[in-house]
Amino acid sequence: MPTNPILEQLLNEHLPALAKTEALEESVITEAIKNGTMVLLANPAHKNVQPTLIGQPASVKVNANIGTSPFVEEPSREIKKLHLAEAAGAHAVMDLSTGGDLDTIRKEMLAATRLPLGTVPLYGCAQRRVKAGAHAASFTADGLFEEIENQAKQGVDFITVHCGVTRRASQLIDSADRMLGVVSRGGSMTVRYMKETGNENPLYEQYDRLLEISAKHNLTLSLGDGMRPGAGVDAGDTAQWDEVVTLAELTRRAWDAGVQVMIEGPGHVPLHLVQAQIQGIKQLCMGAPLYVLGPLVTDSAPGYDHIAGAIGGALAAWFGADFLCYLTPAEHLTLPDGKDVYAGVMASRIAAQAAENALGRPLAVARDLDISQARADLDWNKMADLALDPPMVRHRREDHKDREECAMCGEFCAVKMLKDF
Repeated sequence: MPTNPILEQLLNEHLPALAKTEALEESVITEAIKNGTMVLLANPAHKNVQPTLIGQPASVKVNANIGTSPFVEEPSREIKKLHLAEAAGAHAVMDLSTGGDLDTIRKEMLAATRLPLGTVPLYGCAQRRVKAGAHAASFTADGLFEEIENQAKQGVDFITVHCGVTRRASQLIDSADRMLGVVSRGGSMTVRYMKETGNENPLYEQYDRLLEISAKHNLTLSLGDGMRPGAGVDAGDTAQWDEVVTLAELTRRAWDAGVQVMIEGPGHVPLHLVQAQIQGIKQLCMGAPLYVLGPLVTDSAPGYDHIAGAIGGALAAWFGADFLCYLTPAEHLTLPDGKDVYAGVMASRIAAQAAENALGRPLAVARDLDISQARADLDWNKMADLALDPPMVRHRREDHKDREECAMCGEFCAVKMLKDF
């Protein structure tokens, strides 16, 4: 990837700290970024942003989606959810707001967090059209690019853009025997736009315009999976893979322009297909960082999709995914509240830890070994410190925190029984 002066400056400034955090040699990081297999999320306009590495061999990261809806327009509630996501250990946040003053909400989120912030700029265009009494898909190309540039100037660190939703992919959806059609909001709006206007997707047709904006702000492109399967039975069809092939082409063009790229991955994928999906996408897209939603390995768990997604996320990270977008207990049902956000982040962090331990990554292996030793020593304070959710451990221990044993075993504690002997 050709040198991007902004990215080079960021690396020079933050490389020692990044190397320490990730337990990686500086040369490993610079080489991975040069090759496009790692990205550094950080827009200099996002004041005090915490530069964050996504991609192998950096640690697997977790993203939390928050944002208002047309039914619930409470910006203060979303700021609280943002802070809960931070407290739960999220590494990035996406503002997917569709209700209220989106510009103000976005600015407030950027000011409220050091975590890299992502958005879907198409939502801003769509909301303005809806407020004007038009259909969400009646946006214009110029309006969309103006929205992207405005958000880049505000400090947004990465954006989801559905560049691979082409007229060809749309035709494949029409001809496919898909149970759930297009389930991506951005993908659906883009398909509707193309059908109504007869035009090609402007993000694909004018991709160089998008690259020019991105290069000026170190705006990382998260190439969206608008054709992702919305049901397990739809996973791996022609429309999905056609989009991936297009994203591979666009990845190469972005690298040639000095623009960082992530690839967004599948949604609903049965357990036995996760490996083929993840490894196939990574191979086609030349090892670019893979950002996955779930994947959900069963469609039958409404109310518990954070668990279904964590199962898929652990497998996905084991097979090469780099960035896990959480799911919450509210997925497919309603707008998540603060408890949902916290639970979703923790589920994805557990998935990431499980995968990294299986991969033998030193920090994850050390954490599991150390907490196991603390259990052997019945050292509850150390167990809490090493846990993924220390406050939860301390809360559950509160009623018997002065006892050496837990409340389930008491004097029947297996560890203490032989330890005393």
